Amino acid sequence: MSKQTLVFGKKPGFLVLLALVGCTSTQPQQSASTATSSVPAQTEMNNGNSGTSVLENTLLKEWTGPYGGVPAFNKMDLADIKPALEKGMALHLADIEAIVTNSEAPTFENTIVPYEKAGEALGRAFIYYGIWGSNMSSPEFRKIQAEMAPKISDFRSQVSQNPRLFQRIKAVYDNAQKSPLPADQQRVVQLIYEDFAMEGAGLSAEAKQRYAAINKELSSLYTSYGNNVLADEEKYVTYFTKEQLGGLPESFVKAAAKAAEDHEQPGKYAVTNTRSSMDQFLTYADNRALREKVWNTYYSRGDNGDANDNNQNITRILGLRDERVKLLGHDTYAEWRLQNRMAKNPQNAMNLMEAVWPAALARVKEEVKDMQTVANASGAKITIAPWDYRYYAEKVRKKKYDLNSDEVKQYLELGNLTQAIFFTAGELFNFSFKPVPAGTVPVFHEDVKVWEVTDKTTGEHVGLWYLDPFARPGKRSGAWASQYRSFSTFDGKKTVLASNNSNFIKPAPGEPVLVSWDDATTFFHEFGHALHFLASNVKYPTLNSGVRDYTEFQSQLLERWLSTDKVINQFLKHHKTGKVMPADLVAKVKKAATFNQGFETTEFLASALMDLKFHTVPDPTGLDPDKFERETLAALKMPKEIVMRHRSPHFTHVFSGEGYAAGYYGYLWADVLTSDAAEAFEEAPGGFYDKEVAAKLVKYLFAPRNSMDPAEAYRLFRGRDAKNDALMRDRGFPVPGQKASKQKTSKK
Repeated sequence: MSKQTLVFGKKPGFLVLLALVGCTSTQPQQSASTATSSVPAQTEMNNGNSGTSVLENTLLKEWTGPYGGVPAFNKMDLADIKPALEKGMALHLADIEAIVTNSEAPTFENTIVPYEKAGEALGRAFIYYGIWGSNMSSPEFRKIQAEMAPKISDFRSQVSQNPRLFQRIKAVYDNAQKSPLPADQQRVVQLIYEDFAMEGAGLSAEAKQRYAAINKELSSLYTSYGNNVLADEEKYVTYFTKEQLGGLPESFVKAAAKAAEDHEQPGKYAVTNTRSSMDQFLTYADNRALREKVWNTYYSRGDNGDANDNNQNITRILGLRDERVKLLGHDTYAEWRLQNRMAKNPQNAMNLMEAVWPAALARVKEEVKDMQTVANASGAKITIAPWDYRYYAEKVRKKKYDLNSDEVKQYLELGNLTQAIFFTAGELFNFSFKPVPAGTVPVFHEDVKVWEVTDKTTGEHVGLWYLDPFARPGKRSGAWASQYRSFSTFDGKKTVLASNNSNFIKPAPGEPVLVSWDDATTFFHEFGHALHFLASNVKYPTLNSGVRDYTEFQSQLLERWLSTDKVINQFLKHHKTGKVMPADLVAKVKKAATFNQGFETTEFLASALMDLKFHTVPDPTGLDPDKFERETLAALKMPKEIVMRHRSPHFTHVFSGEGYAAGYYGYLWADVLTSDAAEAFEEAPGGFYDKEVAAKLVKYLFAPRNSMDPAEAYRLFRGRDAKNDALMRDRGFPVPGQKASKQKTSKK
């Protein structure tokens, strides 16, 4: 159910890892514990000035082999990472020095183009670094990560605050304002210039020094914060016995037995401290005391008053962020952060959330009333508490819609779902996926599988798609997408290396991988990010960057194809009988599409509102995060039966980096576009497989990446701006000014 995307985008002087964290069906869920954004990562394999003769370190070497070269994941050695990063940063700085010592007047060709090429070797090293950080973390790696974070920050500052480099970039920008360049070059110059300006390139020497010092300290705080959450996820495991299995589905029981065995507790059962494990347990387990224990363990990550407690980290992070943006003349961090987002400013983001919040709260009251009625009828003398919500919601779902989530799971087998996303990509993007034989392409773990992506019509190679599906120690929780190489043509055609990463519970040997409807939706969501990478048709690497409150739109939209007839009838088959999901069960699923939207929307919006509230405090110095969280939620009238999706001490989207800081609202902003675009397909003659609408989707919303303003791209697709009404209809909420008879009660 968790989603996370790692999108790699140009920042001053390097490509930085941005953590985009994900959502349930149409909203973000457990992050998928975000990667620290203090960790840069490169996706374009450029030809810098460094040369390969000095690149003896495996992690710096040019990629070789088939498909335009692939990462040597099979040769990763942790001993190589520190010298690789240090050497790579030195080589990158040499690339920058060559730009700034050019005696010719600054032009696009002699300044922007070599800037786009800079850092080839370092980019390769950061790909491996990102794998260790996200998929294969260990105590040994975390020590290196803690040591390298401030060094990486220093390197970043040496680039982003290089006055000679900024002068050349500004000169190209100023000239382009007078004599515009070709559209894609104009966009590249604009994005690079804005990045430098936002990072303090125009500050005085004294202010730059303080700015760099702040970033250096923040990089260590982000690393500490993220590793604290990961440590609590690994440390706290809830064990239970055979007598406590009541209500749990057979598939979960088998997986829990294997998890206990993996933790050297044979004969017992285990709930690991990840969302995928916790969520299933809270949905089905009859033992209320155990539900409460699992709930508390999960929601107290980073908040246990021990060495991994994150509250002091939060206070310091907020104070430093505020000090830094005030050096740039901004009143709050949120004001600075949102200036180049679709929302433009904090108030616009807040207005959207406040328009939805009352309807969500009203729906929660209805849901709690329904659950309390079911609990009372069963003889349970309880008042619905947070650890009861999922459990009784499932019972209400069964009562209202005769829908059993475990029954639905029997038709959602991972192999079939993988074929379903391939089918969808073929219908919309004309892509074909063919398994790459084992051993042909190096992988970093035996669970990882690889497919070649080609154009169905021409047979032309598009890229590779990697899938790392299962949870394991050292892998952060949640789900995300990343790319090891992005598309560009300015320096020779570079094809895409994209990946999806999930945390499905690995089944017992010989058992199928069965997932919930929410998890299947997440699988489609993350694949939407991969398709956004694979469909790219831009010339310059910078144009593969993303606008944070826009980049979730494409992935959220792809979720809609899971419930289309073509996917259901071909791929949602019972794992034992092979029979397609029966029509009456499909009807129940669709009828229940807006069920529990009070819970889903409220827990997400609480986190999004809290994020923006944290970052609009005029002076957050010394702020007590726990007190601020409690008081803010009370002022918002947060229902006592629900907790915010990501409590502050484990809100990794926001505090283990800056990818989603003051931007978690972006999922809702993007969902306005998603709901509106989905209605464009619904209204088309061919529905969700309409060729004309699909062609416009690829042309305007996927292939351009960030080569045009997102708002303009959407207008080219839809013929107008998106309307909020579709969002409200999708969630089954009242649409202001619309009669109840016209409200949408289920997704098509």
